[in-house]
Amino acid sequence: MKPSRLASVSVEVGFRAAAAVAFPLLILWWVGRLDLAAYATFGAFTALYGRNEPYRLRLRSVSAAAVALLASIALGVWLAVLGEPLALVAVALVIVVAGGTMFVTSLQLLPSQPLFFVFALLVCANVPTTVADAWPRIGLAALVAVFSWLLTMSGWLVRRLARDRTSPLLKELRRRPMVDRTAIGDPRVWLTVAQNVVGVLLAGGVALLFGLGHAYWAVVSLVAVIPPARAAHSISRSLHRIFGTVAGVVVAAAVLVWSPLSLVVILVIVVCQFFAEMLVGRHYGSALVFITPMALAVSHLASPAPIGVLVVDRVLETVLGAGIGIVLVLLARGVERARGITA
Repeated sequence: MKPSRLASVSVEVGFRAAAAVAFPLLILWWVGRLDLAAYATFGAFTALYGRNEPYRLRLRSVSAAAVALLASIALGVWLAVLGEPLALVAVALVIVVAGGTMFVTSLQLLPSQPLFFVFALLVCANVPTTVADAWPRIGLAALVAVFSWLLTMSGWLVRRLARDRTSPLLKELRRRPMVDRTAIGDPRVWLTVAQNVVGVLLAGGVALLFGLGHAYWAVVSLVAVIPPARAAHSISRSLHRIFGTVAGVVVAAAVLVWSPLSLVVILVIVVCQFFAEMLVGRHYGSALVFITPMALAVSHLASPAPIGVLVVDRVLETVLGAGIGIVLVLLARGVERARGITA
């Protein structure tokens, strides 16, 4: 692979993102507490933000993402303490998906969807938690988020030390996100907020109605399909995301069907985090091939389930969430044309 190609696929940030999740999970494995893997992994998602940004801007992006992730985790944990009451979960989901959409748009974060915030909220809400366990779990997520923040910002020191030398692995930092104060008044942004809010309630409600395992996967699939605010409502892009999610479920099934050792599952999560970070800024559909098995592997570590039930439920929930997403994309295109909203 040519040096320019190496840089373009973000090898540097891929290794950092993989390290951010590898070290905490290996420590949890060592002490026999892989039941806490979800909280560590969600904290490690901090390392997925700030890619390709100069460090003065990355400081803002990564810090903001860490706070949003921890808020989602904490909200999910306390919902679990309360017994995951459906009405409160629905309200929290609307707040996180609507607020998360506006948040990532206003700060121009990448990934540019609230997918990881929603995923953290719903999985944490789904894991039975006592009052005594709540703060330690939130504290673990915070500790890992700080570790991931330090790893993500460590490139500043690497570049300082290597400023007189060039390396194909050090990507040129070209992305310049700015705080967008016009997002709050932009009808295109509110259209995306409406899509996400209506979509998650429909996907989650229908999944619960038909008893499809954990309804959160239908919700996550829906959020993955809805385009970022101000992006073109392209059916082809939505189909790429659907195929990526389904392919990810197949990959997860191929790995987990053998009931692998915990270390193997951890390796799968680390490898998937590496490639997800490499691809998320270039082709989101391809990134979902790795994001999906990573998510399923995390869920498997936190609360193992029979692989047959897991795969069937996840495929059905993916189709459900993605199908509702496609309908909403088509409706949004109609709204844009009718009201003359342009990108």
